[in-house]
Amino acid sequence: MDDQNRRDAGMNVRRKVLGNAWVDKSIAGRNAFNTDFQDLITRYAWGEIWTRPHFDERTRRVLVIGTMVALGQWDEFRLHVRAALAEGGFTPDDIKEILLQQAIYCGVPAANHAMKEASAIVQELGLLKT
Repeated sequence: MDDQNRRDAGMNVRRKVLGNAWVDKSIAGRNAFNTDFQDLITRYAWGEIWTRPHFDERTRRVLVIGTMVALGQWDEFRLHVRAALAEGGFTPDDIKEILLQQAIYCGVPAANHAMKEASAIVQELGLLKT
């Protein structure tokens, strides 16, 4: 696959996973400083890795959410939780199960913070069960 094909495939996956609104906002924020980085992640993170056939999209989403908890990368965590709930067919219970698993492997403090962040998104999207 050449760079243009990788870029196109990456943009398609990126839109599918994160949603058009997020991607359009990201593209609108491009400038002379960050354009190369945006192109890099579109071609390689989205066009090279997310398009690989071994894992399905759902598995990749679980891996990313869990990894963001492990790394304490809360902006990316919120982005991917919101996208999983809004675009990926995940339920709040799916997110809860990921976080319970991560509590054991990443530690309670990380999972505690992740639960707080995810709860706010679940509530924001009107998905909180009473």
